[in-house]
Amino acid sequence: MLQAAQEVYGYLPELALKYIHEKTKVPLSQIYGVVTFYVQFYLTPRGRNTVRVCRGTACHVRGAKGILKTTEQALGLKEGETSDDLSFSLETVACLGACALGPVLLINNTYFGKMTPKKVETILSQHHEKEDKIREEAINPS
Repeated sequence: MLQAAQEVYGYLPELALKYIHEKTKVPLSQIYGVVTFYVQFYLTPRGRNTVRVCRGTACHVRGAKGILKTTEQALGLKEGETSDDLSFSLETVACLGACALGPVLLINNTYFGKMTPKKVETILSQHHEKEDKIREEAINPS
């Protein structure tokens, strides 16, 4: 039920958690326990694009710290934050399972390997342009 609710809302609003509690009779404290234990669940709205920076050992020794710093600067976000316009959310992960490509950046479901700060800037700039175009089309539909 939690996964289904998150699929609908993009996160788990308090109202949805209370509804699940009422329907299942599971104490709300236990529901919050599950939601806060598993990293797949979110209690705040998420961006349309989730950017993940790998901090695994292979990525770390190849410069993941610099990749994270550049990503934070390019997005104007810190780890765990979502942009005000809900375009981007930034996360770090322990491992993305693409160690040979380290350091690795994942945007939504697309992997970018052998990252450098310059590559990060280029890729995120392209994603910003795409978001700007989506916003413009929403404001001024043809």
